[in-house]
Amino acid sequence: MTEVVEFKTWVCLICGWVYNEQDGLPDEGIAPGTRFEDIPADWRCPECDVGKEDFVVTEF
Repeated sequence: MTEVVEFKTWVCLICGWVYNEQDGLPDEGIAPGTRFEDIPADWRCPECDVGKEDFVVTEF
């Protein structure tokens, strides 16, 4: 039996940029599958430069 991994999608409240845990952010050295909480605390939104505290998880 395979374990189903639930990846979350996070959206920036300021600009609407989306971080998908399944895809990661390889251009910034964040591997696919990296959980949002595992991204370094000083990481900034690539679009508007706000911190992680301005992101919320989305439910589709």
